[in-house]
Amino acid sequence: MEKLRPAVLFDIDGTLVDSNYLHVHAWQRAFHDVGLPVEAWRIHRCIGMDGSTLLDELSDKADDDVQKRLKELHTRYYEADAALLAALPGARELLGRVADMGLQVVLATSAPENELAMLRDTLDTEDIVSAITSSEDVEQAKPRPDIVEVALKKAGVDAQQAVFIGDTVWDVEAAGRAGVPCIGVLSGGISRSELEQAGAAAVFDNAEDLLRHLDDSPVAALT
Repeated sequence: MEKLRPAVLFDIDGTLVDSNYLHVHAWQRAFHDVGLPVEAWRIHRCIGMDGSTLLDELSDKADDDVQKRLKELHTRYYEADAALLAALPGARELLGRVADMGLQVVLATSAPENELAMLRDTLDTEDIVSAITSSEDVEQAKPRPDIVEVALKKAGVDAQQAVFIGDTVWDVEAAGRAGVPCIGVLSGGISRSELEQAGAAAVFDNAEDLLRHLDDSPVAALT
């Protein structure tokens, strides 16, 4: 396979778009509605992992009908709050700077198509994105490496020609299993020490902070 320009793979939720706590609220309401109340902090700890794994973890492996209902309710409540979605500080500028460096901008997410559409509208950077993944591309998402490997394939590069940027330990673990260095950001609500312990090569406050230090980050090593 012909190798293309090196790529920066971006998670979206909590990394580029301020959406993690909207997910927490939507899941909390969903669990309440089916009579399985879950504390918000427990939900937050699972945000970013594969959806089926999240449901198994928080519902104590409830049956398929209950899990299907939970997904439907989450979608309803999340979409109802879509107006609150916002690009995180520096997110659009970071994507533009990466593109200006001659690197591919790849959105490497396992979000379902309906959520991805809202996230893409929020970012409004379609003209500089080289490739995009979604839940349609894999059977199981983070912390498995599958979504990262699909992103690499779509970008036409190998692990040595890429850097992943994410906000959860699940991002860091998935990237590590795919052999891709991961930069962590704190904007998803996970601590610096946890991201570092998971294996993050560097950690920044948010996209804006990373943008300020981009020339000293693993991204610069791709150029």
